[in-house]
This record gives sequence, C-alpha cells and structure tokens, in this order.
Amino acid sequence: MKTPLWFPQSFFSRTLWLVLIVVLFSKALTLVYLLMNEDVLVDRQYSHGVALTLRAYWAVDEENREKVAKASTLIRVDGAGVPEGEQHWPYSEIYQRQMQAELGEDTEVRLRMHVSPALWVRAPSLGDAWIKVPLYPHPLRGQKIWNVLGWFLAIGLLSTASAWIFVRQLNQPLKRLVFAARQLGQGRSVRLPVSDTPSEMTEVYGAFNQMAEDVEQAGRERELMLAGVSHDLRTPLTRLRLSLELMGNHTDLTDDMVRDIEDMDAILDQFLAFIRDGRDEVVEEVDLTDLVREVVAPYNQNGEQVRMRLEPIRPFALRRVSMKRLLNNLIGNALHHAGSDVEVAAYVSGDSAAPYVVLSVMDRGAGIDPDELEGIFNPFTRGDRARGGKGTGLGLAIVRRIASMHGGNVELRNREEGGLEARVRLPLGLMLPRDAV
Repeated sequence: MKTPLWFPQSFFSRTLWLVLIVVLFSKALTLVYLLMNEDVLVDRQYSHGVALTLRAYWAVDEENREKVAKASTLIRVDGAGVPEGEQHWPYSEIYQRQMQAELGEDTEVRLRMHVSPALWVRAPSLGDAWIKVPLYPHPLRGQKIWNVLGWFLAIGLLSTASAWIFVRQLNQPLKRLVFAARQLGQGRSVRLPVSDTPSEMTEVYGAFNQMAEDVEQAGRERELMLAGVSHDLRTPLTRLRLSLELMGNHTDLTDDMVRDIEDMDAILDQFLAFIRDGRDEVVEEVDLTDLVREVVAPYNQNGEQVRMRLEPIRPFALRRVSMKRLLNNLIGNALHHAGSDVEVAAYVSGDSAAPYVVLSVMDRGAGIDPDELEGIFNPFTRGDRARGGKGTGLGLAIVRRIASMHGGNVELRNREEGGLEARVRLPLGLMLPRDAV
C-alpha cells in the first residue's frame, strides 16, 4: 500500500505529528474534564459569597445582625459547639484560602459534609464568634480525589494507546528491515519495497536491495566457477581411470591410482554440495522416518551396519534431497570413524506449544577432543587429531548449513560410554525453542 501524499514522509515529520496529536488529544480530554467538573469554579464563587455575607453580618449594629442572620440563614455558635472539620480535597483548601484572602490571615474554617452540610467560619478581624453557614449539596457532590485521579489515569491510558499506535507505525519499516536481513542471512532471495516507506528509509531499503542483488550475483558466479572447475577436472580424471581399466595388468599400483581417482571425484562432489546448498530446492511435506529408512537401506545391504530407533513423526516441511545429504554425511562419517556400530534415532521432543524433531546419529568411535567440538563445523576443518582419517573437511559444514536452512541446528556430543553423537534439531513450528536440548 502506497503512502498518501498528504501523510508525513520523513521520520522527523511523523514524530512531530505524533507529539502534536498526543498533546492536543490530552488537552482536549483535559478541557472536557474541566467542562464536566466546574465544581471548583462554583466553590470559589460560593466562598466569595460567604465572605461578603459575613462582612455584612459583622458590619451592621447588634440590632440588625439578627435580621441579616435570619435573611441569610446564618447561625452564631459558641466555640464549644463547633465540630471538628472534615477534609475534602480540593474543596477544603479552596474555602480556607478564599476566606483567609478575603477575611484575614487568621481566619479559621471548618467544613462538614455529613449530616447537615455546613461551613463554620471564625474571622477575628471581624468578630470573635463562630458563624455557621449552611451548605447546599450541589457545590460539593462528595467527589473524592480518586475520581480526579481516575479521570486523569484514563486520559493517560488513552494518550499512551494513541502514542503506541503511532510509534508502532514508525517502527514497522525497521522491523521489516530486520526480517528481510534474517531472510537474506538464511540464503533466501528477498527485496524490500521502497514506495511505501518514510523518505529516510527509502535510501536504506534501496541499499539493502542492491546488497542482496550483489550477494546473489556473487553466489551465482561462485557456483558457475566451481561447476566449470569440476567439469574441467572430471574430464581428464575420467580418461585417466578409463586408461587404467584398459591396461589389463592390474597391479597394486593401479588399484591405488583408481582409489585416488575415486577420492578426487568424491572431493569434487563435496565441493559442489557445499556450494549448491539446496536453498533453491522445493520444500515439501516429508515423512522423516520414511526418509531415514530410505537413506539407511543401502548401508545395510550386506548386513546390518546402521541400527534405527524411530518414533512416529507427523510429516512436516523439508527439502528432501538436502535432508538425505545431511543424513548421508553424518552416517558416512560415523561408519568411517567407528565401524559398524552406528545408530540413527528420530523422535519428537519439547512441549505441545513448541515441539521439535531430534535426529541423532550415534557411534562408538574415539570421539572428539572437547576443545575441537565448536570449530569442527567450520569449512575445511577435520577432527583428525581425535578420530583420524581424511576428507575435505566440508561434511559437517554442509550438515550445519542444511540444518540452519531448515530453521534448526546441529551439535556434536561425546557420549558417556564412548563415541560421538551428532544431534540435529528441527522445528515443527515456526521457530526452534530456545530450550531445545
């Protein structure tokens, strides 16, 4: 969806609009509150009227005071008959300040709202007696501080909700960039749209798209180059092997040369498998247990070399050829270093909210030095010091890349009874749980 022309195009203008809208919204709600709660203004006017009445009462002579008191419903009270005042925020403070401002700093005010609401006022500058002024319920509706705080809390929550919506919109392009970067890191082809983003992000998106194009182009050139090298090398290797086969007199030297040619051919296969990592392969629903049986079957044609311990696993999305390559690399590596005592296990682990598949290939070989377990997955790295052997050092690197391509991971563990376990974890959901073990 393209951003309308009237909508702010930069982060600065969007943030400015955000601040203005939130502030104006808060002010509008505050204005509504004041319009709905004019009691404060009414109470100020009421206290001013009380002060004028008291001045009139004390200003006339003794004979006319009774008339003023009767006309204004004032009652003169001795000090002993004045009750303790109640605290009602903000009304008590309003009456106290207003009376002191109009009748003198030494004026005392007591307010009662329960059982005949009234206001008692003593102004020494006018007279020594207390004057009881009846109150009507309208100016003081019994509103407490919690009502005021609740209203302002509601204003704050609504303002925060508005700000959250706008900030979420501002952060959306950044989240999209993070997601695209992760997709690119997994080898997927991804491009970012530059037509519906803020002006600051348009340039960033353009640079990202150019980088993604350059990375993919470099990968294509690398694959083409290695494919060419493989083709150029295999042609003379094939002629050499054919010549050795036609020599007729098979000496031990000839057999060694044939094995060397086969090793070189296998090395070329590993190089191509490492470059062509299967990211372009179609993802399909695969029954992993059937796939494991299919891979293990050739190894057991001349007797059981690989045992299987498979639990039922519902079909889930996999790259069939890549997963077969992963299993072949692990099983071949285990057989090469440990003989025939190899076991393949597959089962579901984790809770129902975040299940994942565990695929283990276990052997009884010499294991690997713990210091080498992490670095053994790097390309061209072999665990020869612990297990001996030869190869390109790409097998485990290919395994880790295939597992990562499926959203999982792989780990090597030395077994307590001796040997090595290669444990691959694959998510059945969107992500592999952090506590996958």
